[in-house]
Amino acid sequence: MTDKRIVLTTAGSEEEARRIARHLVEKRLAACVNIVPRITSIYRWKDKVEEACEWLLVIKTTASVYNEVCTAITDLHSYDLPECVCLAIEDGSVNYLQWIGESITVSG
Repeated sequence: MTDKRIVLTTAGSEEEARRIARHLVEKRLAACVNIVPRITSIYRWKDKVEEACEWLLVIKTTASVYNEVCTAITDLHSYDLPECVCLAIEDGSVNYLQWIGESITVSG
């Protein structure tokens, strides 16, 4: 197990996805954010089944800044309840994982 994480969120537009991704990388909360365009999401919201076109953000970060990443997503997002799901990276390329760690700045 490593301290590296993948955080997932979705956005309602490409512009919003790019704004969130750029902010996370510029603030050194993420090493990289992949934007997967135009996914279809089917979900329950306020007792109704909804369907929407969204953009998926795959955020490479560390456990130490996860809470800051979620706070930034919430602050920048147009949704009432934005997704912020964290997946642990158990293993990976040593050099890639090192690059993620070097790209993140822990505040405080």
